[in-house]
Amino acid sequence: MSENPETQPARTVAETAQTVTLFTQPEHSNSLGNVHGGVVLKLCDECGGIIAARHARRPAVTITVDSVHFHRPVLLGRLLLVHGHITWVGRTSMEVELRVETEDLLTGEVTHTNSAYFVYVALDEERRPTPVPRLLLQNEEERRRFAQGEARQRARLARS
Repeated sequence: MSENPETQPARTVAETAQTVTLFTQPEHSNSLGNVHGGVVLKLCDECGGIIAARHARRPAVTITVDSVHFHRPVLLGRLLLVHGHITWVGRTSMEVELRVETEDLLTGEVTHTNSAYFVYVALDEERRPTPVPRLLLQNEEERRRFAQGEARQRARLARS
């Protein structure tokens, strides 16, 4: 039987935040000589999956890629950094905000290249959705992001 989310300890945004990195190489390139978008998406999903599993303390699977914005190309030879954190949690699902940056290791220049929201569901031992801990919001910015995540969730449900 799944645990009641009210009895699980709430987690803070900071407790589950994560950064995943990749030094981009020629095997990551597309036909234009930039990093292939699929490489960026895979790294986003890995980062988001770590965050969701860390929050739920259970396996978590991707159920929605809500939005991905490609602001700038990711150039080869740069360090690719995916920073993520939980923005909203429901009964069994969690929204993760991801910010992708590149760093030129020779100059130190950091460029914001992508933004995304992924949604994950925690699974129990039978691979069924299971309740997740509440999110302990610690400041006004986290409360604002939670409210925005709640609005995005309502929009996702309206589309389905």
